[in-house]
Amino acid sequence: MARDTDRIERDIEEARTRLASTLDELAVRADPQRIAGDTKHMVLAKLNEPKVKYSLIGAGAVAVGLVLLKIFR
Repeated sequence: MARDTDRIERDIEEARTRLASTLDELAVRADPQRIAGDTKHMVLAKLNEPKVKYSLIGAGAVAVGLVLLKIFR
């Protein structure tokens, strides 16, 4: 009987250790600063793709052209 109790106590302690590890990992993953940093890097990487970059430059040039046309008309 004592052996069963010892085994149960060990199992409980192992479960607590795994749970603590899982909670620590969740806390790291849910950190708002880390999420914001990851999102920033993803957006910057997307904006640096030539297809996106040149499309945005073109759209900006058209917008500036329309503003200048409106001003000087």
